[in-house]
Amino acid sequence: MTMGAAAFGRQYTGELRTILDRLDYDAVERIVARLMRAYDEGHRVYTFGNGGSAATAAHLVCDLGKNTSGPTWPGLRVACLSDNVPSATAFSNDHGYDTVFARQLATLLDPGDVVIAISASGKSPNIVAALDVARRRGASVIGLLGFDGGPARARCDDALVVPSFNYGQVEDTHLIVGHVLAQYLRQRLALRPHEGGAGRVPPD
Repeated sequence: MTMGAAAFGRQYTGELRTILDRLDYDAVERIVARLMRAYDEGHRVYTFGNGGSAATAAHLVCDLGKNTSGPTWPGLRVACLSDNVPSATAFSNDHGYDTVFARQLATLLDPGDVVIAISASGKSPNIVAALDVARRRGASVIGLLGFDGGPARARCDDALVVPSFNYGQVEDTHLIVGHVLAQYLRQRLALRPHEGGAGRVPPD
């Protein structure tokens, strides 16, 4: 007999709790350190992903950009490459979808910028190609991954690999990690004196 929705929901969320208990929170600490360094030095943060991970990448940019700003300090400089539909479709049409993020990064990246690749499998060719460009350009490379991390894992300076092969639970965990990053960074920034940071102008 098929499991009922209530039982399935309890099983799913129970598995998710186990995943969260097993998460590498030391990796979260290292990722925060990289984002704080980018903030202090005035670098930019670029996120990207495919499918559900594209939505997570956009959500992360919203939270890191808006929720890290305060009355006397600006937020992180962030952008989601998955959101740029005209550029994404142009590069895909002319050069193939495998290049969609790599070609954007080749134009945008400065040394010291941060890229955050979000991928459940870590094996999407366009993710791997983008990380190769990021490393060559001297960017700080972060991965929010799942499964075994795939080829993307070895290309990251720091990778948080969700210990699950369930796409939904990996994506759930990536969203939670994004909220942890944004809320913790806001706490950290609120506790320090602010002068704009790296020549930046505080909000009005």
